[in-house]
Amino acid sequence: MTIEFEHSNAAGNKISGKDSMHKWLSVVGIGEDGLSGLSAIALSLLDRSQVVVGGARHLAMLPTDDTREQLLWASPIQATVDQIIRRRGQSVCVLASGDPMCHGIGVTLSRQIPISEMTVIPAASAFSLACARLGWALADVETFSLTNRPIASIALAFYPGARLLVLSADRHTPAKVADLLTQRGFGSSLMTVFERMGSGAERRIEGVAAAWNVADLADLNAIAIAVAADRETVIFPRTSGLPDAAYRHDGQLTKREVRAVTLSALAPIPGELLWDVGAGCGSIAIEWMRSHRSCRAIAIERHPTRLEYIAENASNLGVPELKIVAGDAPEALVNLPQPDAIFIGGGVTAEALLETCWNALGEGGRLVVNAVTVESELTVLQWHSLHGGELIRIGIQRTGAIGSFLGWKPLAPITQWAVVKS
Repeated sequence: MTIEFEHSNAAGNKISGKDSMHKWLSVVGIGEDGLSGLSAIALSLLDRSQVVVGGARHLAMLPTDDTREQLLWASPIQATVDQIIRRRGQSVCVLASGDPMCHGIGVTLSRQIPISEMTVIPAASAFSLACARLGWALADVETFSLTNRPIASIALAFYPGARLLVLSADRHTPAKVADLLTQRGFGSSLMTVFERMGSGAERRIEGVAAAWNVADLADLNAIAIAVAADRETVIFPRTSGLPDAAYRHDGQLTKREVRAVTLSALAPIPGELLWDVGAGCGSIAIEWMRSHRSCRAIAIERHPTRLEYIAENASNLGVPELKIVAGDAPEALVNLPQPDAIFIGGGVTAEALLETCWNALGEGGRLVVNAVTVESELTVLQWHSLHGGELIRIGIQRTGAIGSFLGWKPLAPITQWAVVKS
């Protein structure tokens, strides 16, 4: 059996196509205007389906006399995804808000079902609709969804002149975002909240973050933020080497200059995973993640107080999704996902640590070790003789008071070994 359709494009030209039977799953984006806003193709896919899946508001759009099997999204959502997969071979249609591939259910489904088995028909996303109303160019906007992410994950995008679009988790999200902006020194930012875009009940509410007090909002809303810094706000760059004062720590901190050199050696690439072994206050992992929003990191640390510092620093510096593992290395490294790069800032002399880290890396993986003590330097030299790589000596001096004068005060020298596994 094949499904054939024919429609006209914007130029009025006839376009035809065939959808073979292996395309059993359709994911149809739908707006607040309901079924009336669907294209002919989308309506055809919905009409031919044997099973319809959606949220309560989506299923309520169907005719009251529709007797087909209907699946309401459960919590956790994976339970319903499993039910959909069990119906492979039947014609299943998933109704989704807006663009299913823009922070939507289409992304979730495509991770578990081959796209060759799916037909995705997008509607206008909340981001597109908001840009149309504000006159913003979508290509110049940073977009986020807070439906399953911490509020602090948007803080990395706070800088003067930035434009952000945020999908809210519920009616309380705008107030939380306003509080975050205010706490981080961006209380003068203009917030615009859109409700039910595309429907007759569409509403637009504007206000300054520091004075935001709107409570009667719909759960389905999106936030547009024109970021503005308060006069006294300190803006941190996304480049490596943040001021030491940006971190809460107990002295176990890779100093600013050494941190910049170390991140350069680690060479973060978008989407890659770092192990920060003996993370201290987490500065290397945090700045790795700050380099690009898709960079991931795991901070491994055994000291309870430092674990608290890592979590606090990660949240304050806009990367709350940093994964923190409590424990001693190398035991704590067992069963962690394979890293693209590993940094060891301390404890390199621990038995089997270097061997475990080296074995965990795949071909092309990077290892960077900073050695301070004579014993750790000796270990590094031995491994360098086996695997090559680059050895450098980092010596930093900072000015400090010597009586009533200024003098140079050296920091402890660092021997750094950087190697790519071949």
